[in-house]
Amino acid sequence: MAKAIHSMIRVLDEARSVEFYKAAFGLDVADRLDFDSFTLIYLSNGETGFELELTVNKDRTSPYELGDGYGHLAFSVDDVTAEHARLTALGLEPRKLVDFAPAGTVIARFFFIADPDGYQIEVLQRAGRYL
Repeated sequence: MAKAIHSMIRVLDEARSVEFYKAAFGLDVADRLDFDSFTLIYLSNGETGFELELTVNKDRTSPYELGDGYGHLAFSVDDVTAEHARLTALGLEPRKLVDFAPAGTVIARFFFIADPDGYQIEVLQRAGRYL
């Protein structure tokens, strides 16, 4: 079986992105590889071996166009209500909490938040802890 190990996004400002992912999700720099024209920054935490790779192209001066294809990262948390309040208090502007109940019973609680480059991130209540 294949094992997912990282996902990469391109960011404009390394410091701003590293600060956001640290504050929002407790991700720390696990590795940083600097090259002539770009830098790769790998972020992770003790919850999983999965890493987020930030790519900074050194000649880039304008924000990336994210396009109209829908995609997102997702993080699970023990208490989605508390995380929503914490991120709001940090001024990170999470969108509203959603109780997903397609058949009348809540099967998921989540919200979305955008990172400094506009990437959408879903924050979900861990399974079995919806109410």
